[in-house]
Amino acid sequence: MVLFWPIQQEIECINGSGVILGRIKFDGPKEVFTFSPDNESVVLSSIEKSSIDERLSGLGSGKYSLPMQDDD
Repeated sequence: MVLFWPIQQEIECINGSGVILGRIKFDGPKEVFTFSPDNESVVLSSIEKSSIDERLSGLGSGKYSLPMQDDD
């Protein structure tokens, strides 16, 4: 299980044990969503990877959205 928690213009990916796996961010110049691990030692289980891949796909297709912050 992976919990997806929006933080400003990113989404934290947290596993069932409460460990932050990384963040999903929008890469503006490439116009794609990417997952960045919290640190290089993070090893994703197949279920975690599948959940993150599904979220990335859903963000790209418009099924999910990423909250944007307007500081103005």
